[in-house]
Amino acid sequence: MRQALAIAEASYGADHPNVAKHLNNLAQLLQATNRLAEAEPLMRRALAIDEASYGADHPNVATRLNNLAQLLQATNRLAEAEPLMRRALAIDEASYGADHPNVAIRLNNLAGLLQDTNRLAEAEPLMRRMVLIFLRFLLATGHEHPHTRAALQNYASLCQEMQVPAEEFWPRIHALFAEAGVDAAIAQRILKETFSG
Repeated sequence: MRQALAIAEASYGADHPNVAKHLNNLAQLLQATNRLAEAEPLMRRALAIDEASYGADHPNVATRLNNLAQLLQATNRLAEAEPLMRRALAIDEASYGADHPNVAIRLNNLAGLLQDTNRLAEAEPLMRRMVLIFLRFLLATGHEHPHTRAALQNYASLCQEMQVPAEEFWPRIHALFAEAGVDAAIAQRILKETFSG
């Protein structure tokens, strides 16, 4: 990956969006191998390149903000990560609309950070909205989004952490499916497959 980055820099120049892509890929690899201190400056440089290339409100910028925020979260710098996640969410809402799956992913990430800071009551409506987006995607397309079940599990985990009793949790989940307009039989199948075993 370092060689690919060097080739991109030589071919396009140090501040080209293709260089940002290679910087991000290398940073993601470094993060995955727990070399966070090496990854951070690469992520910051990729963000700066994309902001300069596309403008501050471009979806590519939202992706770079999200990646940097997750790295900061992994290094327990939650106060630094939160405004980046909020900005990424705002960019994606403006770019794609409030019910886009990318928005749901940003909602999940922000809710997870809020959960990590024990702000469960703030996290719950974000997670709830995330689940609704994925359920509406199912209704609109006729198939599940790949993140639907993880979204349901994340919401369940949050409710468990909030000590929501089972007799309240299951009606909440069924209400989400009903609010999204998903057929009860489909809802039952998804819930059974998500929470069984």
